[in-house]
Amino acid sequence: MTHPNPSTNRLPGFSRRQAITAAAGATLTLAGRHVAHADDPQDGGSYASKRPPIDQRKFTSPSVEATITKVKADIADEQLGWLFENCYPNTLDTTVDYEEVDGEPDAFIITGDIDAMWLRDSTAQVWPYLPYMKSDKQLTRLVRGLIHRQNLCILLDPYANAFYKDLTQPSHWASDRPSPIPGVHERKWEIDSLCYPIRLANAYFERTGDSSIFNEEWQTAMHLVVKTFRTEQRKDGTTPYRFVRETSRMLDAPPFDGTGRPINPVGLIVSGFRPSDDSTLYPFLIPSNLFAIQSLRQLAKISSAQVNDQEFAAECTSLADEVQTAIDKYAVAEHMDYGQIYAYEVDGFGNAAFWDDANVPSLMSLAYLGIHQPHDPLYQRTRRFLLSQHNPYYLQGSAASGQASPHTGKDAIWPMGIILRALSSTSPEEILECVTMLRNTHAGTGFMHESFNKDNPADYSRDWFAWANTLFGELIVKIHHQHPEILSHRFSD
Repeated sequence: MTHPNPSTNRLPGFSRRQAITAAAGATLTLAGRHVAHADDPQDGGSYASKRPPIDQRKFTSPSVEATITKVKADIADEQLGWLFENCYPNTLDTTVDYEEVDGEPDAFIITGDIDAMWLRDSTAQVWPYLPYMKSDKQLTRLVRGLIHRQNLCILLDPYANAFYKDLTQPSHWASDRPSPIPGVHERKWEIDSLCYPIRLANAYFERTGDSSIFNEEWQTAMHLVVKTFRTEQRKDGTTPYRFVRETSRMLDAPPFDGTGRPINPVGLIVSGFRPSDDSTLYPFLIPSNLFAIQSLRQLAKISSAQVNDQEFAAECTSLADEVQTAIDKYAVAEHMDYGQIYAYEVDGFGNAAFWDDANVPSLMSLAYLGIHQPHDPLYQRTRRFLLSQHNPYYLQGSAASGQASPHTGKDAIWPMGIILRALSSTSPEEILECVTMLRNTHAGTGFMHESFNKDNPADYSRDWFAWANTLFGELIVKIHHQHPEILSHRFSD
């Protein structure tokens, strides 16, 4: 594993984790004053809040604040309560740029230590707050504004994964080929980038009943999503997509002039990159194809019942059925120790990679996303494999055990992987094990990180990763609802 620069605790050489560029500007500078550093969390014998001062928070939700107060009061362990209070509101505290434009909301949400918005991250960052929309009008406006902003991003470039608020801003990666157009931070084609906006719009509608978001702008963006999915089935063997980057890091760009390895066009959708922003080995990324099926079925239901576009609804259903048929035939394979399980990536020729990446979508996250029920036999067999020594990216160290990612090397566990394991578990004992590891590996910072060395949590990447922070908060809230006895546990240091 590449060791982090001790002055930044950020792994060098990884594109998405580069040092902050000058484009970060005032927003990043202000929020950066309040990210944690690896020091003693105790101040005068008590755990002092790591949140920004109230007048410097980017967005405040009374409902979220009330939940923090309620849940923290029921957490017996002082350090765990401190972690929850720091992490759960981190997206709202530090990453939101919200305004009203001509009476309509517009919300831009950066990922944290990069002043750009990922379609994936921005959806995931606000996801834990959606249950509060009915009691919090301003929070509802925030989510509505994010849906609008995501529409604009898709319409700007459906192949891009990350964007700037200023749609005229040149890309930090202007040297990529083809060079991203202004407003695009990075142009890594990832299927899930187009699934997350559907997930957000669908959940917003289900919780609010507000169908006005399905306007002409949204419909145009969704037609472009489906067109892009169809194109990336590559049935004629071609694609307009290329991604070439001058880099010494093999995972930073697909081979063969940026088009990826050969595929047999069996109906699956090619993803040039994983949710980690690493290029795929075999171009059919199975968790993302499963996510696409779910998203297409949601889109079909909305288009039929709310937009009255039966033709488009039928197209979405047909594509979802086609991808599902290909999943059943090419993505479910016999493992010598676990029986029929999902492969992580396939090529349609019969080749498959058996592992997982600690991100979402992943094979582990299928139950969290609602693609599979936790007790589904196929999911359970796959999950047992993922948590075994047969998975090359499941690491066991002296500090913790958990899923890793090629993105951060051979020795780094992702807190997000541990969180997803807990979120997808039905075992209180397993959930407690995961919470214990998360509590004990934040390196005194009071926040989650992208990754940490399996034997040394102080060797970590990313001080400020809002998605991981908020996801940890989501886990604690879920435990508070379903297994409150876990939060009465007092841990030993």
